[in-house]
Amino acid sequence: MGEVEIDFSRDILKIYSHIIIYGNAANESLAVQIRDEIETMWNEPLGVVEFRGTPFKVVFIITSELKKHITELDVLQNTNPKNNYFRIEEFAHGNISFVDGLGCNSGYFKLENLYKGSTTAAHEYGHTLGLHHPKILDIRGKGVPGIMYPRGTLVDAPFQYDPLQPAGSVGGTMHPMSRKVKQEDITALHLEKLVFERDRSIVGEFSNVYHWNHAETPPENFIVPPIFG
Repeated sequence: MGEVEIDFSRDILKIYSHIIIYGNAANESLAVQIRDEIETMWNEPLGVVEFRGTPFKVVFIITSELKKHITELDVLQNTNPKNNYFRIEEFAHGNISFVDGLGCNSGYFKLENLYKGSTTAAHEYGHTLGLHHPKILDIRGKGVPGIMYPRGTLVDAPFQYDPLQPAGSVGGTMHPMSRKVKQEDITALHLEKLVFERDRSIVGEFSNVYHWNHAETPPENFIVPPIFG
């Protein structure tokens, strides 16, 4: 989720998102790493969107902070569209990082998924902006996979966990580190449909879910949203 500012004088759309992390595995260095990954990857394609017949440059401005002692009430009462809340723990039911819906501002990250260069944070950020996983998950012959392709996608050999393995076998699926944000990901946000008031708009919606530590809560009735991981 983020707040969008339109600058008509310079033909720029700026998307501001603030990443707030908490949980036993959250720390300052992770806050910086997540911020850098999201901002770097989403700005890498130098995205452009046509708005009212004029091409606008899309710029992502990402900030982050660690809030170890944030409370459920803090999250529930949030009214700032820039704020996105993610719990980080070593254990997660379903063994996967996920967000709480398409176009949301909260989720739960498994620490193991957040190694440097993993692209997990950038992928989940795409979900918070409203992006689905692509429907076709066999993209062999199409080069570098886009950021929204999930684990298990069939890709050209250089983009697999192990380039020597047959497609679909162990090691023969997409390595998440091979994903890139592309212009088509920017286009899929449909920023041209936003309605601005005083040059401001919002992409995504408030979910404001505070997550408890899965290691301390039972898995009953817990279902990982399959398209949001």
